[in-house]
Amino acid sequence: MNSDRLKDGLTRYDRQLELLGKSGQENLNNSSVAVVGLGGLGSPAAIYLAIAGLGKLVLVDHDEVVLSNLNRQFLHWDEDLGRQKSRSAAEKLKRVNSEISVETLELELTANTAGELSDIDLVIGSVDNFETRYLLNELAVDRGIPYIHGAVEGFRGQLTTVVPGETPCLRCIFPDEPPDRSGIQVLGVTAGVIGTMMANEAIKVLTDRGNLVTGRLLMADLASGEFNSVDVHRNRDCPVCSE
Repeated sequence: MNSDRLKDGLTRYDRQLELLGKSGQENLNNSSVAVVGLGGLGSPAAIYLAIAGLGKLVLVDHDEVVLSNLNRQFLHWDEDLGRQKSRSAAEKLKRVNSEISVETLELELTANTAGELSDIDLVIGSVDNFETRYLLNELAVDRGIPYIHGAVEGFRGQLTTVVPGETPCLRCIFPDEPPDRSGIQVLGVTAGVIGTMMANEAIKVLTDRGNLVTGRLLMADLASGEFNSVDVHRNRDCPVCSE
């Protein structure tokens, strides 16, 4: 990070420097995070990382913006209908913080394309299916980088952070893929809350601040205003993270 950018950054991020510390802010400025899925969860996760001063965002999505996305995916606007989500999101993120670097990958993440995700320090899985969630979990465990999982349905959401070698991985928590829930109803506010918490987890990981949501699955019910968590444990026989 050059001295001019650091000087400007100390002004831009002045209201968070006491919380993160100068070293924490520098760590954030020098880190790279992949946000896989630029929808309801990816929008708040990406924008809060951008305005916090993350050095590089890698945006991964192969879908185009459609009208039914707009109730929760606020990085995409009416004029973006039909555009690639990664390009639409990158454009907005550069406008809110021109200092950050943004890379787009317009691809469907599979075992064959996962290698395109290189030189990242953390991955945020803001996707809507367990096939891709499991793939991201395996990628994170193989590379030894943290993985932040989030999911939403209706007024409810869940969140956990996986730190390979230290915490249960996603396959430990969900040994078997739950039934397909395609076409579920999602309130934009629910995605906003969980996506924001995912960004918060990433910031805590990268700046070594606060307590992570590890070893537990946090569950939010916004209809009742209740947050609860369930302890989860490593599976010694886990096919992904067992020794």
